[in-house]
Amino acid sequence: MKKLTFMLFVMLGCTQSNITRPSIKIIPQPLIISEKDGTFILSSRTRIISTSQTSEEADYLAVILKNAFGEAPSIRSSGEKGIVLRLNSEIMDKTGEEGYVFTSTKKSIIIEGATTTGVFYGIQTLRQLLPPDFEHSPDEKKSVAINAVEIVDKPRFLWRAFMLDEARYFKGEEVVKTLLDQMALHKMNVFHWHLVDDQGWRIEIKKYPGLTEVGSKRKDSMIGGWGSNRFSGEPHEGFYTQEEIKEIIQYATVRHITIVPEIEMPGHSASAIASYSWLGTIGSEMEVPGIFGGKFDIYNVTDPKVEQFLHDVLIEVMDLFPSEVIHIGGDEVDFSKWKTSARVLDYMKQEGLNSPADLQISFTNRISAFIESHDRRMMGWNEILGGVSLHQYHDAEDTKTSQELAPKSVVHFWKGDLTLAEDAVKRGYDIVNSLHTMTYLDYDYETITLEKAYSFDPVPEGLDSTYHHKVLGLGCQMWGEWIPTAEQMEYMVFPRLSAYAEVAWTDKSVKDLEDFTRRLESMKARWNILGIKYADF
Repeated sequence: MKKLTFMLFVMLGCTQSNITRPSIKIIPQPLIISEKDGTFILSSRTRIISTSQTSEEADYLAVILKNAFGEAPSIRSSGEKGIVLRLNSEIMDKTGEEGYVFTSTKKSIIIEGATTTGVFYGIQTLRQLLPPDFEHSPDEKKSVAINAVEIVDKPRFLWRAFMLDEARYFKGEEVVKTLLDQMALHKMNVFHWHLVDDQGWRIEIKKYPGLTEVGSKRKDSMIGGWGSNRFSGEPHEGFYTQEEIKEIIQYATVRHITIVPEIEMPGHSASAIASYSWLGTIGSEMEVPGIFGGKFDIYNVTDPKVEQFLHDVLIEVMDLFPSEVIHIGGDEVDFSKWKTSARVLDYMKQEGLNSPADLQISFTNRISAFIESHDRRMMGWNEILGGVSLHQYHDAEDTKTSQELAPKSVVHFWKGDLTLAEDAVKRGYDIVNSLHTMTYLDYDYETITLEKAYSFDPVPEGLDSTYHHKVLGLGCQMWGEWIPTAEQMEYMVFPRLSAYAEVAWTDKSVKDLEDFTRRLESMKARWNILGIKYADF
């Protein structure tokens, strides 16, 4: 029967030369693919059938089809012939909240999800079943033959993140939207936006206009790599207004992506201190630094005025971002600034804090309590745990702590022995695994090859299965110190983003590196059309 159907299709193709038939190349690889007999012919006459529950997803799909055919498709509220978008709570057991069932037959394509997110991801699968140029060459006469197939799919991890650092180099709205589009196509759901660091403050805070008037600008930038004494000799600046951020958030929301903002504290705060010197521990005037990796002043967390400043900033951030999680950084804090401050040492003595690590955790817990009072949840890099996770930066005495991190904190693991991550989950913390030697996109392709990226497993080897649910997922990080242009950024991100997307989504039982590289060719064809400057080996 399959052979007969295929022969009929070949004969049909001889008389309908505008019909093309793509092979199944989907990234990330779905859980179950069952090929059937027959094909569905997608044309400009194809309708979308959607209820009000999936209206936003229908509108999203309609734009794709309009780009393909030059005219918008008809959207109907009932019917069985066409592309049917449907919520179905009964499939929750096999798809979870984000999975979907995709069924194509001769008369219809049915995309079902237990939630609208599942329906949206089914649409991404449909997009990848179509030719790479389908959305970019409008022609009302063309048709596409889609294999009859049933796909049952769901993600392995809840947290599938890409991080963009714009504190070092501002990229702008269009670059961010391109990244969000690629994330959506790859079924990634968290855009971690690193907006604040020593070298730049990129988010408008209305109560403190100096943060962008001063903190978003620097006179120079280090070039040539870590420890270099070379500089570009060129100023750099840029920030997002709150209105621009709202627009980007809406753009992400349509694509079922949550934007998690990162507002660094208590370290990596030189751009804020350059804007308002009273925020610092030293308290002296400074400029926004152009040096990457240097040690600068940090927030004086013993001053109630400084803590009020941070509360004010966080209120505006939380008013903008609907994300449940707010990232506060917390990494690489230079304790020497606190250790040489008489005011800080007096405060520590009064509060019974025996080490700088105690002070950091005490401060972090107050910030966590403030965030939780607004029905949000704090996240930070693994140094927020204190103790052994700080040994790489400080003397052992400075890292000893009797403080316990707030229990609802999400620990973002990035550096240190994996036993730190195991210890965190056993102590009850949720973690996101972003081990730098496996996920940092600023590392060159010799250090993290495509194959190495694909091999990453966010669950530490040997971790008892009892704790696997505490590993929320992974993040891949595009740190910006050495990527001043969007083209350089794209080269470092693509194609490794595809590998991380499959690591985060695809069940280990169906992962296959050789097949992944085969499917990647279709993705590269899409990037060629879009002008994305990926690394090709």
